[in-house]
Amino acid sequence: MYKQIKDQYSNMFCGIVNLNDNSNIPFDPANTDYAEFKKAVTAGAELQDAEGNVMTEQAAQDFIRTLP
Repeated sequence: MYKQIKDQYSNMFCGIVNLNDNSNIPFDPANTDYAEFKKAVTAGAELQDAEGNVMTEQAAQDFIRTLP
């Protein structure tokens, strides 16, 4: 399970938290945790928005497509 993180000043998405171990995952294509996050969500893993609401599978897929 993952959750989006927003920057409190810019209100822009700045990363992801893996809720299983509370690790932060930056939006960095070279980061292996980032690649695993994208793979897991594409395969149907739960993604929450920054407010903690579970995103629909389609909304999660759409979000993944916007990432580098």
